[in-house]
Amino acid sequence: MTVKEYNCTVDKYADSLYRFIKSSIKDEDRANDIVQDSYEKLWRHVTEIDFNVAKAWLFSTAYNNMIDIIRKEQRFTSISINLHNNCIYESQYSDLNEILHSALERLPEHQKIPILLRDYEGYSYKEISEITGQTESQVKINIYRGRMALKSYIGKIETII
Repeated sequence: MTVKEYNCTVDKYADSLYRFIKSSIKDEDRANDIVQDSYEKLWRHVTEIDFNVAKAWLFSTAYNNMIDIIRKEQRFTSISINLHNNCIYESQYSDLNEILHSALERLPEHQKIPILLRDYEGYSYKEISEITGQTESQVKINIYRGRMALKSYIGKIETII
């Protein structure tokens, strides 16, 4: 990859890479750090990586870095997870974006990440499998199960609107 192609990857993919990571960890500073680390690693391997695979390589690197950070934090802090499925329906509440993000937060990481990559970023099943390290059929299963969990949490759209 040339320097010009590297700069092109920054222009094309930095924003979507940041959105993907930020939607997963909800911390702007950490998301910026992960994106920066991913581009630094790309720069160190710029001669070895072809421009055509740079996007998948960046997302895979960022995803793996994010998972490492999450695992490291889980070792140092005790995380209590609220497993109660308290669904509150207000007849006049219509902030669909907030409801969707709340529902996404309830999903386990192995379902949330493929859904974000597929529905938010538009990746194919094959690309998602390369990024996450799951098989293509496991990606499809996780997306299906995640969507079913979202559907059961949100309920009928008529009750929200």
